[in-house]
Amino acid sequence: MLRLILITLSCYYTQTDTIPLLPTAETLEQREARLQWWRDAKFGLFIHWGPVSIKGTEISWSRIGHPHDHPGMESVPAEEYDNLYKQFNPVKFNADAWMQLAKEAGMKYVVFVAKHHDGFSMWHTKLRPEYSIKATPFQRDICKEIANSAHKYGLKLGWYYSTRDWTHPDYLVGDNRKYDEFYRGQVEELLSQYGRVDILWFDHVAGNWHHYDFKSLFEMMYRLQPGIIVNNRVARFIRPTEDKPTPEIEALTKGDFDTPEQHIGNFQNTRPWESCITITECPDGGGWSYRPECRTRSAKECIQMLVQCVTGDGNLLLNVGPMPTGEIAEEQMAVLKEIGTWLQKYGESIYATRGGPYLNGKWGGATYSGNNIYLHILQSLNNSITLPPLKSKILEITVLTGEQVEIKQTDKNLHIEFPKGQINPIDTIIKLVLDKPASEEMINGKPIPIPNELR
Repeated sequence: MLRLILITLSCYYTQTDTIPLLPTAETLEQREARLQWWRDAKFGLFIHWGPVSIKGTEISWSRIGHPHDHPGMESVPAEEYDNLYKQFNPVKFNADAWMQLAKEAGMKYVVFVAKHHDGFSMWHTKLRPEYSIKATPFQRDICKEIANSAHKYGLKLGWYYSTRDWTHPDYLVGDNRKYDEFYRGQVEELLSQYGRVDILWFDHVAGNWHHYDFKSLFEMMYRLQPGIIVNNRVARFIRPTEDKPTPEIEALTKGDFDTPEQHIGNFQNTRPWESCITITECPDGGGWSYRPECRTRSAKECIQMLVQCVTGDGNLLLNVGPMPTGEIAEEQMAVLKEIGTWLQKYGESIYATRGGPYLNGKWGGATYSGNNIYLHILQSLNNSITLPPLKSKILEITVLTGEQVEIKQTDKNLHIEFPKGQINPIDTIIKLVLDKPASEEMINGKPIPIPNELR
């Protein structure tokens, strides 16, 4: 038995006598190398799904009696909500269809909700099997099928795991030791049973610092998946207490990237970030799980959200909520495919770029790679835009989206004019080839400030 376990673990890491390097011990170069694929990827698929899709209400938050905010979302009695799994039988679920759709949309990674705040596990967990997908009529291990398909289609794999659990009997009871052991055990299952895992996307834990053994958690995670990337929410909502954590624990729980939710983050190139936004827009601000009454955003809206994230030096994690049958709604699939068509044409201005050298704003923004700058113009005043000058010489100008533009560079400004008002309804993309690396246009590592009227 021990031999089998060691063989299995060798799939994820080469065993040594020491724990693989924790992020707190990394050099800047090692950290950048670990995050490089993610920063180049730019665009990922978020999937919230579970028995609650039967009701078509918000995942977790629609359960009446939950102990936290968003009271306006409550609509399903706890007893009914907690027993929905007995009816959950998504016979049309096909992981390959989902991953093919993600690829077609131009996404490079997928983050699947393995467990949300309601405590229901979407895999064959041994730690609470009675409230997991194994106890449903469907029975199949959803996470296993998602993982196998993601690997098959060359998508990086991420698990979302809620560290809060409103239905677990030991959650925030006493010193919370039993629950701490439980959730670390579940995380270990997710990182050891499904091949390579690239991202762990935690969400909101409550209580005090001494309720959790974060050091053991991170040592386990990086032992099983040495190159894993972790977000900044593993210790979010921890209450300040006198027994403050060590600087190492504070640094570990800060994670690798920030996670603005349901809005575009500000320009930030000093620390990685990713906006997570739903493809549906609901009046109550939700829309993570299947909500048929909510509006599906247009492809134009989603593309512009992606552009705003990338020009701000961030990523976009776009969420869909599949139906109770296991299918993604037709209108959502159509939007994703339209985004993919756009990215096939203009992906060079998105993937493997960095935000800058101009500060983004209402006008749009810029990305750069090598000697190339890509201006993304989302709107203009009076059919023209005047930007601060560049230090480098412009060798070549190409309007990737095909509009007629006139560009004049002086020592005072860079003036762009649309003589026939031909601004692309989604994004006018202008490629500037410079005689020097575009990164040299940054001012001490910061983007070039822009005029007030363009902010």
